[in-house]
Amino acid sequence: MAVRPVITWGDPRLKQNSADIGDWTPELETLVQDLFETALAEEGLGIAAPQVGINLNLAVIDTSCGADPAQKIVLINPEIVREEGSQVGNEGCLSIPGVHEVLERPQHVWVKNRRPDGTWYELEGEDLLARAFCHEIDHLRGRLFVEYFGPVKRQIIQRKYQKIRSGK
Repeated sequence: MAVRPVITWGDPRLKQNSADIGDWTPELETLVQDLFETALAEEGLGIAAPQVGINLNLAVIDTSCGADPAQKIVLINPEIVREEGSQVGNEGCLSIPGVHEVLERPQHVWVKNRRPDGTWYELEGEDLLARAFCHEIDHLRGRLFVEYFGPVKRQIIQRKYQKIRSGK
């Protein structure tokens, strides 16, 4: 297991649609473990493979931040099939370190997800888990959370991020 470098806003790999995963391999199992280690090291609730430069439909979520192994979720070729309600809350991203913005997301989300053996099942998430599902699946579709804001707000966020990166 290894902590992998996280690519940041501006890297073109974050804008690509990810490829579906076919057969499950030992390399993919290693990648899953590395993603959990990376998210934990970076103090994130989850991370998607594109954030470490690998454009595969694979992400991990652990809303317990390592405290409860039973809460670890692996998303393989996930697809949101239903959303209900709305919630407004603070959101950040490991690929945009230091930036947190208030964003509206669904309150309740159902996700069609694949197991490593190729069978499908449905996951359900509310509140923080629903937010995490949406955020990570957005990464798999080449979308960052800042893209939900209009151009003026996005420019303000980008300037803020550039100041953080330059240390000013």
